[in-house]
Amino acid sequence: MAHRPIDAAHNLRPLTVQELNAHPADHPNSIAWLLWHTGREVDAQLADLRGEPQLWQDYRDRFNLGELGDTIGYGHTEEQARQIVVNDQQLLIEYVDASLNALEGYVATLSEEEFEQVVDERWQPPVTRAVRLVSIVDDATAHVAQAAYAAGALKK
Repeated sequence: MAHRPIDAAHNLRPLTVQELNAHPADHPNSIAWLLWHTGREVDAQLADLRGEPQLWQDYRDRFNLGELGDTIGYGHTEEQARQIVVNDQQLLIEYVDASLNALEGYVATLSEEEFEQVVDERWQPPVTRAVRLVSIVDDATAHVAQAAYAAGALKK
């Protein structure tokens, strides 16, 4: 289910620290931000679905982003997005990989009935667990693809 974004993250070409944190076309989201956000959005939403702590607890100190790192990136101002600076591409990929592998492990435990349970009634129609899972993977795929496109655009 989540192998496409995992594979895409692993297939990003090696980037320099400068490339990883560059802002192509002066966009506020760097490649590092896109990969960090991918891991965070999967991790936070999965923790909510499972009712368990986020994997971020094991990564927080390694990323050293302070309180801003505890967010997931939705609603970041341009200034906040530019403050997400990560100099370790492998750490970013490791977090994306861990989050998406945890998602796959979780999905493997679900019964058919659990997929159909409503998990968010704020929407019309209410969101089922299956719809939320598809949304999580779709968002991860989109952001890793954006990172790959940006990395390709930076290639000389």
